[in-house]
Amino acid sequence: MRKAFVTGAAGFIGSKLVDRLLSRKVEVVGLDNMSTGQDEFLRSARNETLFQFVRGDTLDSDALCGAMQGADIVFHFAANADVRFGLEHPGKDLEQNTTATFKVLEAMRATGVRRIVFPSTGSVYGEAEEIPTPEDAAFPTQTSLYAASKLAAEALIQAYCEGFEFEAYIFRFVSILGERYTHGHVIDFYKQLIEHPDYLTVLGDGTQRKSYLYVQDCLDAMLHVIDQRTAHSAPHRVQIYNLGTDEYCQVTDSIRCICQYLGLSPHLKFTGGNKGWIGDNPFIFLDTRKIRATGWEPKLTIEQAIVKTLRWLEQNRWVLKRR
Repeated sequence: MRKAFVTGAAGFIGSKLVDRLLSRKVEVVGLDNMSTGQDEFLRSARNETLFQFVRGDTLDSDALCGAMQGADIVFHFAANADVRFGLEHPGKDLEQNTTATFKVLEAMRATGVRRIVFPSTGSVYGEAEEIPTPEDAAFPTQTSLYAASKLAAEALIQAYCEGFEFEAYIFRFVSILGERYTHGHVIDFYKQLIEHPDYLTVLGDGTQRKSYLYVQDCLDAMLHVIDQRTAHSAPHRVQIYNLGTDEYCQVTDSIRCICQYLGLSPHLKFTGGNKGWIGDNPFIFLDTRKIRATGWEPKLTIEQAIVKTLRWLEQNRWVLKRR
């Protein structure tokens, strides 16, 4: 890997990826429209001579082609991740996740880039019948526009790989935690508990079960697979990997961890039902045997990742005002 192009470069995972690539002495061009990205997350990257930032949109073909020139791999991390409120703006997932991926693929075709890394989601498995859910599980009915748009993007990538001989790495994530985290239940609960430490409103009945992964473990997994296959494997079309830990926790377990860290004992107010919102799959737990067979293992437990996230939020409360 000599030169990488990263979309969503000022986001949570994208900015962490930029830092990791730069630490490897990889030249990086990062693109972000800054709709949800944070300039603060690129502070260290901007001091690196190997980094170039382009303010642009993944729906802008000219911006994509101009910024992508000379790259040998694309990390397409720009996306709308607003699962909960997807039904309030149905077109956003289609445009920012599916159409934007098409635009990235077309820019790759125009500039001669042949490798793409795509972060998908464990939500594409819907309310899976098989738990833990493997990569080859049958897809049930899609339960959120976000997951549907990501699955459609996966299909486009696979078709381009077949039609234009691209190579793709598709990683289906559980929820990611860690420094620069800006979206999800930990920040929602933390913000509530700052405003009213005596009670906490919880969407659903608290029995939802989810797996989580620390951001650095996530990056380790992706880069490990890319390095390994680049060094030892024949060219491929598409490789799909689930990313997660071998554990899960209930929402109430996560609340216990958060409250224990903060030293609080709030009254819990549950809204009821086994889902927090339409599309909130009540049990997401991925089978990660394929990625583990490559030699990768996560270093942090879910509880350790939650604590890391809370420590960062305590030191960076400014992020609560920019959501």
